[in-house]
Amino acid sequence: MSDDRRRRFEEAYLDAYERILGYATRRCDSPEDALDVVAETFEVAWRRIDDLPPGDQARLWLYGVARNVLANQRRGNLRRHAGQAELSEDIANLYARTAPPAERAGLDAVGRVFRALSDDDRELLSLVAWEGLDAGEIARVLGCSRNAARIRIHRARRRLSRALAAADVETPLMSRPTRIPTGGSL
Repeated sequence: MSDDRRRRFEEAYLDAYERILGYATRRCDSPEDALDVVAETFEVAWRRIDDLPPGDQARLWLYGVARNVLANQRRGNLRRHAGQAELSEDIANLYARTAPPAERAGLDAVGRVFRALSDDDRELLSLVAWEGLDAGEIARVLGCSRNAARIRIHRARRRLSRALAAADVETPLMSRPTRIPTGGSL
């Protein structure tokens, strides 16, 4: 491997390792599975170094690879564990451990609603909330146009909002002030 190709790989690795590890950790059942996803993601990057885009695009390309590795891992797990409950993500439980008791019930309800969403909706909302990606970046991760990503995100948010309302879960974003201040200090 040429020095330039090795340098490109090392730069991408150093730039994206922690983010890809976080991405995988939030989606895997165990830290070991997350490390396997990260290792396989960077193995693909090493093998396909000529496909690795330059600069910040490399990180987004690696998210796409990690997403595919996770999909393959999940399919393998489902084949090995046929009959077990569907794999799900635990968005609210991550924070419920540190939340005051009064907030835990609401977070549990949000978690149940989130887990009831389709896999695609959970993935889109997780890319926005956990990974902090915008529509353009998500488009590159998913391999679709920016407009398609924006529409998918909008629809996923709308379905989440409707599901939360149907479950009678009120979130800070859903609640409306009873009166609007007319002046003075707040």
